[in-house]
Amino acid sequence: MSASNHSSAGASSPSAPSAPPPPAVPKSRIPFCPACGSPTKLAVPDGDEKMRAVCSSCGRVHYENPKMVVGCLVEHDNKVLLCRRKIEPAYGLWTLPAGYLEVGESAAEGASRETLEEACADVEIVSPFAQLDIPLIGQSYIIFRARMKTPSFSPGSESLECELFALDDIPFDSLAFSSIIVTLRMYIEDVKAGNIKFHYCTINKRIGAGPSDLRSFDIDNHLAVRETSAQQSHWSSIELVMGEGAFGHRMASGHICGRLFKLLLEL
Repeated sequence: MSASNHSSAGASSPSAPSAPPPPAVPKSRIPFCPACGSPTKLAVPDGDEKMRAVCSSCGRVHYENPKMVVGCLVEHDNKVLLCRRKIEPAYGLWTLPAGYLEVGESAAEGASRETLEEACADVEIVSPFAQLDIPLIGQSYIIFRARMKTPSFSPGSESLECELFALDDIPFDSLAFSSIIVTLRMYIEDVKAGNIKFHYCTINKRIGAGPSDLRSFDIDNHLAVRETSAQQSHWSSIELVMGEGAFGHRMASGHICGRLFKLLLEL
């Protein structure tokens, strides 16, 4: 008996798998040279380790540096002042008065200016409260505690409305940015503990989170500087706490000279 032939005449052979698409060519966020206006190209300059925007004409190297955002956590009668945004991004959501630091002003001056612009509130800086780094978007926030010189505020040109909120009434479901969520959570925890600290942390987006997912993040490198109970009135001794509170576990602590806190106040 002859072997049966299972192949059909004229059948085409399976097509070869298509080649993967070529990798995307990175583009510079500084497409033109600020000095001469010529196009830039990404290259690793001599003595450097990273791709930089290098002018194709004059050869100048341009560096993309993080932007500094400054703002105020304004306290009044056990409430905090929030502004509802009139501009994108996050139109209609609530935030602390804050914005980009301008050339020629200190961080404290910039925070006061932003508060005046967004809430028409003339404030006095009390102390630095938090520095929050967000590496993914190249921003660093410095938030100051502040008080109004006179109890007067109203919406500025970038705000739909301004309102003082009791801590239990803060609209966390309608806050604009992850940095504001973190700042207010830390502040509420400090107030309830009866000890306001200075905080530093890094805000990192979780893998797979979209840019509009404000609550999908992790808090890393959380440090908190606080008074010891024996020296609250003179700030002569402070305690460093790593990763304590709503965003982590206490890892280490130690006493630091009170001069450090004075330096923080002079930021």
